[in-house]
Amino acid sequence: MGKINVLSFAVANLIAAGEVVDRPASVIKELMENSIDSGADSITVEIQKGGTVFMRVSDNGCGIEKDDLPTALRRHATSKIKEASDLDSIMSLGFRGEALAAISSVSNVRIISKTRDNSLGAMVESRAGNIVGVTERGASDGTTVIVEDLFYNVPARRKFLKKDVTEAMAVAAAVEKIALSHPEIAIRFISDGVTRLETSGDGKAMSAIYSVFGRDFAAKMLELEPSGNEIRVSGYIGRSDNVRANRNYQNFFINGRYVKSKTAMAAIEQAYASYIPPEKFPCCVLFIDIDPRTVDVNVHPAKLEVKFSNEKLVFESVYYTVRNTLEKNITRPEVSLQNGRISAAEYRNMATGNTGATKTNSFDTAKRQNPLSAFVPIADKNAPKPEQIRYDAPPAPRSVDTVRQAAEKEEQNGTFSSPAPELTVSVPKVLGANNFAPKTEVKPEPNVPYPIIETGAVRREILPGEVKPAKEEINATEQNEKVIPPYRIIGEAFNSYIFVDLGEKMLIIDKHAAHERIIFERFKEIMRGREQASQMLMLPIEVSLGSDECAALKEYKSEIESAGFTFSVSQNKVSVHSLPTGIASEAVPDIFETFAERLLSGTGNVSLTRDLIFEKALYQASCKAAIKAGRQYAEGHIEWLCRKMMEMPDITFCPHGRPVAIEMTKNTLDKQFERL
Repeated sequence: MGKINVLSFAVANLIAAGEVVDRPASVIKELMENSIDSGADSITVEIQKGGTVFMRVSDNGCGIEKDDLPTALRRHATSKIKEASDLDSIMSLGFRGEALAAISSVSNVRIISKTRDNSLGAMVESRAGNIVGVTERGASDGTTVIVEDLFYNVPARRKFLKKDVTEAMAVAAAVEKIALSHPEIAIRFISDGVTRLETSGDGKAMSAIYSVFGRDFAAKMLELEPSGNEIRVSGYIGRSDNVRANRNYQNFFINGRYVKSKTAMAAIEQAYASYIPPEKFPCCVLFIDIDPRTVDVNVHPAKLEVKFSNEKLVFESVYYTVRNTLEKNITRPEVSLQNGRISAAEYRNMATGNTGATKTNSFDTAKRQNPLSAFVPIADKNAPKPEQIRYDAPPAPRSVDTVRQAAEKEEQNGTFSSPAPELTVSVPKVLGANNFAPKTEVKPEPNVPYPIIETGAVRREILPGEVKPAKEEINATEQNEKVIPPYRIIGEAFNSYIFVDLGEKMLIIDKHAAHERIIFERFKEIMRGREQASQMLMLPIEVSLGSDECAALKEYKSEIESAGFTFSVSQNKVSVHSLPTGIASEAVPDIFETFAERLLSGTGNVSLTRDLIFEKALYQASCKAAIKAGRQYAEGHIEWLCRKMMEMPDITFCPHGRPVAIEMTKNTLDKQFERL
């Protein structure tokens, strides 16, 4: 007797159901995709006990004819495609014809539907894949699918379900993804009688982001400028201060379909290099519109993975769109002092000594949460009377002529330390500042020279790490003065943080991080503006790689050599004979391994990979060249740094991902002091 069995239709359905339906969230996903394909602009999802007991998805789409209802529950029955050629240009979310059949085989299902042309609707009922009957009934336009007792006939699979609250969270996540991908559809999600999500359906992606993630998250998103012809990338990305410890907040949608794309993931993460800490991941809601003939969505039963005919084109489109937006971003993190604020009544109680246990605890709690809010004057009869603190009026702003005359006088005396002539701000002198630690004058480090450069008729010192500009560059700078907002330097705290008054807000600058980014950007300009020089090696550096990696490097040999390398390729080895100036020889193996990996996976090209590697090499150089926190520098240095920060509002984070400045609005302080 033969050992090969032909499985029954029922068993085959159960096996197929395991590929499509593994938990309530996958049921909701499939049903919502059917609703979207039906043309619905309103969808309501309701579950009970995580969806294991009851699920209902209602829409106002085109509906299903009475005669088609039994057919809809059969495997490989679909209205989305008809011929094999239709697979080449799939735009619908569903097309396999497996979802309803798989769901009905492991649960009890009722489908109630009505088309706009019919006066009555119809209902089909199925139990474990067996159709019980089809009846006419009154119904509104659209379709409602009710799924009950999921996996009741497959106990082995039911025991793998998580707790009800966990399954409900998974369903919520699936609904959120669809809400983000289709902001033009009003979506409502109800769990155990409580509305958990509701979108407006106004067609605006930001409205959906606000509904799904909340106000604070949405406020830290940047809108992308749509770019590309063959591939259009649009949506929103998180600011540098809106990052996460994992990739859970990365959302990619290909032609309106949520997918997990390694290509898009690698592109956005590489675009954020030097904008966020290396251990963090960016957030995004990214829409990629592409010709359906160049993407294959038929590679996974759940349709979560796709393949592109040109991975590099997709990578570059995402990378450059995201990078351009980051480089133009001028928003900075804002300080909020409202948490932990002590009420006026508590202030009065503590000032008069009437501090009960409750008040003391409140004070201690506030002090832990926000130390700034806990500096409260406490009345003490024996305390000496405070001295009168007098402030000098700030000196009048210095004009260009005044600075020029002072510079010429100092130059004659051989002592020059004036700032650039265009500087017209002043640092007010504040008396009573002897509470701070004694200031120690720091002399320039031996390896960080302070040469003199000329700008017009006046000279000034070059700051650490600043590159001496050519005369043509100086003239061009003078002719094209940047318009900067009015500002006033208040002073410096802890020899680390500079406070700048901008009118309705105050800027707190980390002088080391700010100078580090300014140097880094200057280095990048130099790197991009000249041809890459190479240095020959006395002995070649050999890198062992796989045969497929060597083949990829050989295919792109001319492009790699144009970046400053020369090398030869054997079967499983690459011999590097020269490398770009400034690249350490010990970094060559990692560089070529990175080249090979990214070329094989389609997550980058040669020039882009080279630039990213060079940028990382500049991080440490910029950090060492920048002025140091905790040290005192000449007033001209601080003024120059503030001037550059005003001229370059897009300098928001240092190459290591730390903020270079944070803002504190007047409104925030007014609230802290209860002036509103």
